[in-house]
Amino acid sequence: MLDDILEEINEVVSKVDEQSIADAAAAIARDKRIFVVGEGRSGLMAKGFAMRLMHLGYEVYVVGETITPAIKENDVVVAVSGSGKSANVVSDAKKAKEKGARVLAFTSNLESDLAGSADLSVLVPGTVRGDQGGNRKSIQLLSSLFDQSVHIVLDGLCLYLSRRDGVSNETATGKHW
Repeated sequence: MLDDILEEINEVVSKVDEQSIADAAAAIARDKRIFVVGEGRSGLMAKGFAMRLMHLGYEVYVVGETITPAIKENDVVVAVSGSGKSANVVSDAKKAKEKGARVLAFTSNLESDLAGSADLSVLVPGTVRGDQGGNRKSIQLLSSLFDQSVHIVLDGLCLYLSRRDGVSNETATGKHW
């Protein structure tokens, strides 16, 4: 069973365009504030990404937390939604665009409202809730395959950033609580 899950994840991750990860990394810089947003389990993956960015030395916030400041022009929003239809995520992405922020979407649906409002979309083609009857299938429930795969993709982005920025494991560990 676990080997089957890993096989599914490997299949999805192998379809992610690595250039889109490099393009996302290009938008993330030390002089930018980064905000992450997502709902449900996708939101948990976004929070995990925020934590890693903090370990890498970035100024990062989770949308909806009590200490999160207002978004401003030139900030970067990383929006995570498998379906690309999560109402709050789409709304937050649109509000961020109106304020002049750059929006990076991580989704399995490039035809979605989220992808349509993003400056850059990274396709993570994992099964999400409602896909089970369509072309994409998974042995797992609901959006598990997307959530697992996007977690790996976001960790890959962090590895890319750590190498680009010269952040060692020791330096990142020093920022860990």
